[in-house]
Amino acid sequence: MSFLRAKTAASSLLRLASPRSVAVTPRSVRATPQCLTRRDASTVPGHAVSAPMLADIEKRWENMPPQEQAELWMALRDRMKGSWADLTMQEKKASYWIAFGPHGPRRGDPPGESWYVFNGTIGALLLTAVIFFGGHALTAGPPPKTMSKEWQEMSNEYLKEQKAEPITGFSSEGYKGPGMVQSK
Repeated sequence: MSFLRAKTAASSLLRLASPRSVAVTPRSVRATPQCLTRRDASTVPGHAVSAPMLADIEKRWENMPPQEQAELWMALRDRMKGSWADLTMQEKKASYWIAFGPHGPRRGDPPGESWYVFNGTIGALLLTAVIFFGGHALTAGPPPKTMSKEWQEMSNEYLKEQKAEPITGFSSEGYKGPGMVQSK
């Protein structure tokens, strides 16, 4: 009885593993998007990329759909895997421009951006000054009595009586500094 079960199990396993019943696809083909695996005459390493595809690439690159950009770059990459002597001058220029050209994150600042930033900074500083001085004018009271010139001169006299800083300060011989006087 066990022999029959083993024979049946083995035959069912062979049936499942036969090439007619199972479609085997490599894992890399299933995981790779179609736009990167599709090959046409321009992507075969022995064939040059067509000149119309490379014409004015500097002007067209930003407006090309990402799939087209990827296809063109992959075609050029495949061509560069071979001998660089086989590349046309247009392919070399396009490859260099795509790799190092001023597009995407390497694009320069738009014209007038520095003036825009400068004017924004000056505007922010002016707004801050208006808010500060406006708030100060509305909320500030009279200056404290200690800020008057008379009070500060009396403070100088008091410090001389107390003999504060006898070596170089208020009570030293021949002191001619302003002392505590700051107000006009």
